[in-house]
Amino acid sequence: MIRLLIAALVIFYFPVTLFAQSNEGYVPTKSGISLNSGYTYDPSDGGCFLQVSVFRLYDYDRVWRHKAPDNLRFKVEGSVGSAFLDDNDVKIIANTGVLALIYLDRFETDRIKPYLEAGIGVIYTGYRVKGQDYRLNFNPQAGMGIEFKGNRNQNRFISLRMHHISNGGIGLSNRGQNSIVFALGQYF
Repeated sequence: MIRLLIAALVIFYFPVTLFAQSNEGYVPTKSGISLNSGYTYDPSDGGCFLQVSVFRLYDYDRVWRHKAPDNLRFKVEGSVGSAFLDDNDVKIIANTGVLALIYLDRFETDRIKPYLEAGIGVIYTGYRVKGQDYRLNFNPQAGMGIEFKGNRNQNRFISLRMHHISNGGIGLSNRGQNSIVFALGQYF
């Protein structure tokens, strides 16, 4: 668990310092926090979870060093919280990952800024569903959201994601889990 948290901190704080050298020509990096609420619908075991996430949002070509669309960003995220299972058991759930986020400029107004995002990471769950080999698994995600423009770029946002957990076929049993995750957060 400690190794997972250390890896998350390294991924969260250091990617730009490893790859980028100056701020010229890049969209400013933003940080944020959100409260995530998820419901596992497959398997339908009544499981839900709550997490706190912290993230950094970088200009995409600042990290990957190639020309990318102006509205494309690179998000590095870490989350920790609890899963509440059907048998009134509470277990830890922690994940870290990276996502590509693209703003839908066509639909932007003076008040809102919609976006799509997708990515992958790793997740640790303090429990396993029947047919799941590991507690540490892959965690692909995809979703959409809306930023509500605020003062001094302290935008608030809501998002909805599809969240999948599986071992990607590296174990004999690979019963995945699928969830819907709602997030409410703010940039600072």
